[in-house]
Amino acid sequence: MKRVLTYGTFDLLHVGHIRLLERARALGDYLVVGLSTDEFNLGKGKKSVFSYAERFAILSAIRHVDKIIPEDNWEQKLDDVRGNEIGVFVMGDDWQGKFDFLKSHCEVAYLPRTAGISTTYIKYLIAEQ
Repeated sequence: MKRVLTYGTFDLLHVGHIRLLERARALGDYLVVGLSTDEFNLGKGKKSVFSYAERFAILSAIRHVDKIIPEDNWEQKLDDVRGNEIGVFVMGDDWQGKFDFLKSHCEVAYLPRTAGISTTYIKYLIAEQ
């Protein structure tokens, strides 16, 4: 079985998220999603609209997602790759090169983001109203 791993906050779920998860899952047989915890987001200066538990419930309902693990810190990536027997590590192409250190442990792929949509843009539109 070829396992794939990706990470994200997945707040205000939108079509870009779904497309990323779908394309990530297509690279293997089993998709593991590292979901940023509320505490980790706060440490990055981000605040989610939905709590970790709510985002977990939403992601759990998506057919492309097989397993969800908490993302608590930046340094856990290698342990997650090893602990989940990951064959492919996937991130959006705005992270290009940032996770190449994992290439000696698994394949690393950077997928293009969906143009014209992002959680930041949705939050901007809501704030404008």
